[in-house]
Amino acid sequence: MTAPTRPLRADARRNREAILAAAGELFGEQGDEAQIEEVAARAGLGVGTVYRHFADKQALLAAIVGRRFEAATELARSVDELTDAGEAFERLLYGYLESVCADSAFRRALLGPEEPRWESIAAQKEAFREVVSRIVQRAVDAAVLRADFGVDDFVRVTRGAMANMPDDADWRRHVELQLEGIRP
Repeated sequence: MTAPTRPLRADARRNREAILAAAGELFGEQGDEAQIEEVAARAGLGVGTVYRHFADKQALLAAIVGRRFEAATELARSVDELTDAGEAFERLLYGYLESVCADSAFRRALLGPEEPRWESIAAQKEAFREVVSRIVQRAVDAAVLRADFGVDDFVRVTRGAMANMPDDADWRRHVELQLEGIRP
């Protein structure tokens, strides 16, 4: 049995937000080279405060990625309510990519050479995947996407676009070309 999780005090919540903001900037700039000490310094906190919130660098990166997946899931849920399956798919695709365009820490985590430890954010990833699967299937059923297009293909298309970021024109061109290839 686990102890119930209590809400953070206001100062602890502020510290956590400062840590996540600083870590997001540093991981975006330096990737895995960013150090906890640098995160603490940029957040204006002590190293111990960072470790009270996050066991290690991987836990900190997972928290950043988890928050992005939560935001992406909210986007997916909102476009899932659209009746036009093609519009829902394209809004999801472009909305998701626009949201990650400015988040280099998230992109580095997804595209980096090392497989991140994501056990702590499995629920966030699965929630996103579930809604994306539904949107993709609706688009396939409406003959807006190829019959063999699946949720893993959505991941492939978005990762390809992310590899062309942050140059705005390149990733959008990549998506345009991909869309031509995935339509029936």
